[in-house]
Amino acid sequence: MKGTSMNTHLGNIVIENEAIAQYAGSVAIECFGVVGMAGVNMKDGLVKLLKMDSITRGISVYNNNNRLTIDFHIIIAYGANILTVSDNLIDNVKYRVEDFTSMKIDKINIYVEGVRVID
Repeated sequence: MKGTSMNTHLGNIVIENEAIAQYAGSVAIECFGVVGMAGVNMKDGLVKLLKMDSITRGISVYNNNNRLTIDFHIIIAYGANILTVSDNLIDNVKYRVEDFTSMKIDKINIYVEGVRVID
């Protein structure tokens, strides 16, 4: 089981890393300048834009004593400032995931895998 367990007065709560990745991905997609998550084919070195149903393939969640590290592999809109988009993504994801899970985020790593022109 890859997840986080919390004890309450009524019992245990287990939050799977996949659930955290899904929520973080939906928050990230809402951020200005983020076109989508990137799937990287390690064999060929190819990067492709992932559809919404496979959004978690571009996100990795690591748990260390109920403190999270989240890696995002994203594709950014052409012309958007990478630093501004990254800061916005970090602020939004940190606030909303911490509120959603009641766990602290230590790090959010962003890997810009490509740029795409938006119609």
